[in-house]
Amino acid sequence: MNKQDLIKQLSLIEHFEGGYFSETYRAAEEIQTSRAGQTRSVMTSIYYLLTDDRPVDHLHQNKSDIMHYFQAGSPITYVLVDLNKALSRVKLGLNINRGEVPQLLVPKGYWKAAVLESGEYGLLGEAVAPGFDYRDMTIAKADEIRAQLPTLWEELAPYVRV
Repeated sequence: MNKQDLIKQLSLIEHFEGGYFSETYRAAEEIQTSRAGQTRSVMTSIYYLLTDDRPVDHLHQNKSDIMHYFQAGSPITYVLVDLNKALSRVKLGLNINRGEVPQLLVPKGYWKAAVLESGEYGLLGEAVAPGFDYRDMTIAKADEIRAQLPTLWEELAPYVRV
């Protein structure tokens, strides 16, 4: 299977962060959040695809925990900045002997970006709890990241959408 087959078979559409996605599940049950009395679905899930022509999931932050599951293709490297402003990189894939991990939890509040470094595509699944809502996402802006994380700017700059 190639990237075009996956895009068609999984009904993926372009995502403004980069790559392609399709929401596959949204729980009907909702819960209150600590965000000014707003409710969210208990959980949501998506397919997320990075491709050789759309290889970067640009730097952003979410207000929910997100579990990422590697599903097919080439490994994807996550660039993470934790709440203490420490940068780390984790490769999501199935070659455990090379240090890859098949699933990765990115806690709420972390800055994250992902990149397909080689290959035609990398397919992931993501589960978000409480469920994903665009109001809970912050897309990185260059000036803000440079001010918040000046010592990390050079490493993060390639992942900030211009």
